[in-house]
Amino acid sequence: MNILPQAVSTRRLFFGLTLLLASLYLSNATRAEDVKQPVSFVNDVIPILTKAGCNMGTCHAKAGGGQNGFQLSLLGFEPLEDYDSLVKEAHGRRLFPVAPTQSLLLTKATNETPHGGGKRLNRDSEGYQLIQRWIEEGAQWKTGAEPELVSVEVQPERGLVEMGEKQQLKAIAKYSDGSTRNVTHTALYESNIKSMADVDEEGLVKVKDIPGKVAIMVRYQGKIAVFTAAIPLNAPIQKVPSEKNFIDQHVFANLKELGIPPSPVCDDATFLRRVTIDICGRFPTEEETKTFLASTAADKRDKLVERLLQSPNYADYFASKWTPLLKNRRDAASDITPNFAFHAWIRDSMLANVPYDQLVRELLGATGTVVSNPPVAWYKRVKDPKEQLEDIAQLFLGVRMQCAQCHHHPFERWSQDDYYGLAAFFSQIGRKPTGVQGEDLIFHQRGVAQAKNVKSGEMLKPVALGDSVGEISPDEDPRLKLVNWMSSPENPFFAKALVNRYWKHFFKRALIEPEDDIRDTNPPSNPELMAALEEHFIKSGFDLKALVKVITQSHTYQLSSMPNEYNLHDRQNYSRFYPRRLQAEVMLDSIDDLAGSTSSFANLPPGTRAIALPDNSYTNSSAFLKVFGRPNSASVCECEREQTSSLAQSLHLMNSNEVKSKLAAGGGRAAQLAKEDEPIEARVKELYMAAFSREPRPEELQTAIEFLTTPVEDGKTKADAKKKPTNKDFQDLIWALMNTKEFLFNH
Repeated sequence: MNILPQAVSTRRLFFGLTLLLASLYLSNATRAEDVKQPVSFVNDVIPILTKAGCNMGTCHAKAGGGQNGFQLSLLGFEPLEDYDSLVKEAHGRRLFPVAPTQSLLLTKATNETPHGGGKRLNRDSEGYQLIQRWIEEGAQWKTGAEPELVSVEVQPERGLVEMGEKQQLKAIAKYSDGSTRNVTHTALYESNIKSMADVDEEGLVKVKDIPGKVAIMVRYQGKIAVFTAAIPLNAPIQKVPSEKNFIDQHVFANLKELGIPPSPVCDDATFLRRVTIDICGRFPTEEETKTFLASTAADKRDKLVERLLQSPNYADYFASKWTPLLKNRRDAASDITPNFAFHAWIRDSMLANVPYDQLVRELLGATGTVVSNPPVAWYKRVKDPKEQLEDIAQLFLGVRMQCAQCHHHPFERWSQDDYYGLAAFFSQIGRKPTGVQGEDLIFHQRGVAQAKNVKSGEMLKPVALGDSVGEISPDEDPRLKLVNWMSSPENPFFAKALVNRYWKHFFKRALIEPEDDIRDTNPPSNPELMAALEEHFIKSGFDLKALVKVITQSHTYQLSSMPNEYNLHDRQNYSRFYPRRLQAEVMLDSIDDLAGSTSSFANLPPGTRAIALPDNSYTNSSAFLKVFGRPNSASVCECEREQTSSLAQSLHLMNSNEVKSKLAAGGGRAAQLAKEDEPIEARVKELYMAAFSREPRPEELQTAIEFLTTPVEDGKTKADAKKKPTNKDFQDLIWALMNTKEFLFNH
């Protein structure tokens, strides 16, 4: 019996079975470890394009017009549009599935094909390989049950980072199926204050040498997280002023955490001048100064604040703050009546201390004519519902919606639906001619309030920044529903926007800068203080005077502007008072007061002060107000008021005929002082009290007296000779005082 073939057959069978088992094992191992999930266009490709900068405004984003016919949605907020642009436009020329590496999308990104944007990806990068795989897999729009991105988290969320040190951030994406992904390398990062900290493309934060709080925005596919770093100075704090109220508690606690010693509380003369300017827009009178400085009452500062808040000057000054922001603008003669009526309404509201929510309600819900209801004048100036919503959102909510008209807001969660949902509140405003030139009757016209999203074509009902205001019947004015939502204690924007705006008025820098750009990615420098101010304002019944009172009575507001050896570079923690240049109107009035002159304004009674001017026309007719930056009432942004110094301003103060004529006025202060028989010392002290709300220091007094009494011949002084000071001498001394920083700045 031949058993060889049988043995060979058995060995072959055994070998075949072994190969089969090995094959099955390797196959299973490959499926378990090597087979990757299909590449998702939304979850994988879009983040790569965003990280590479392809969908930025300066490259192929539609917001910037795109490049060479290729357009993507800004930051990938519209992925379906991006998919169509990549896969279907231009006959699909951007993708080459047969040879993915030859796809124009990849060769452009690697700059193998000349690319105006330069090289955006390396061939060996993870991003390149993912896009290549996506093309190999058929460039699908959907791969199946793809999870949706729910949120992005940054780790850590906050931290104490020493000057000069680094902090690595980690970005974690969370999806609807409960899964998470480390997206640190594909997220975008941006510092809100680059002078305090930089961050690179990989999320490495590099802290500089300025103490305070800095925020790093982490953005991934429309979701945002924020890392907040506290940068301590760690200087020794030996003494902190006493805490007057909750403002001091939060400010001083922050300074202690950062190790920034505050300056001491300022003297009485400085406080008197500072608070009178900030509340009433004028310098204290000589009588006010003498009375205040002579008082020994422990509560004299508190009583001063209360007295100033009852002054008509308070109403004038804050009306001059609000009317430009509300665009009380004159472009034609027919605007005079509405301008005057609107300004008077704001001023009277300030004087009567109308609650802020009621003032906003009267403005937004205004109906009738200007004569019967002055707030209607706002609708005369702002007619387009889109402009109305943008102005209301920026001014009263601190939210800038302009970007969301065309695309998803790049730094916030607001979409086009949010934009047009807000516009719907103003869709039922009716207008009828009244027979008076330039004046309409404003009314609520019955109907369904809605606005059309121009991109999707969908008709949207009124929605208040993502919040429902309930059903609005055709008979209800949707604007009143909007005000109800705005003034609700739970509203996250209304009270915050106001207290932030007023904080900047008194401290030069808002807790959130800019003051009308409130968003999650732009946090306050002192969140605890911001929350406390909001709570106080809401509990007070939106009382504007109570807010001014609690701010100005705090020791934080009363700190000296003189820096100590540690807080000179502090710009956001309020360790000292930050000096700021006088506003144009205040400066003009103060020059008039010091020189003993007046300024004349058309259609207004003689003696009208610049802070009481009703509209922008007086800016255009006054060289002084124009040079020193009085706003032209063209926007709701505080930035329209120019607060920086310029060569033109210096030249105007030194050489303009306007200033010279004020100094040389026949009944002016210089002429009066020259005629008086009072001792020269008394006359010099009068000038210093008028200019600086204080008496001259001994060296200042001596210098001034020598200047006034020493004769000059042929450009040379006669040291031993004395003369009686002339009108011209006093003009020169007043001119010198009004050109000092102490006069031109509130400190």
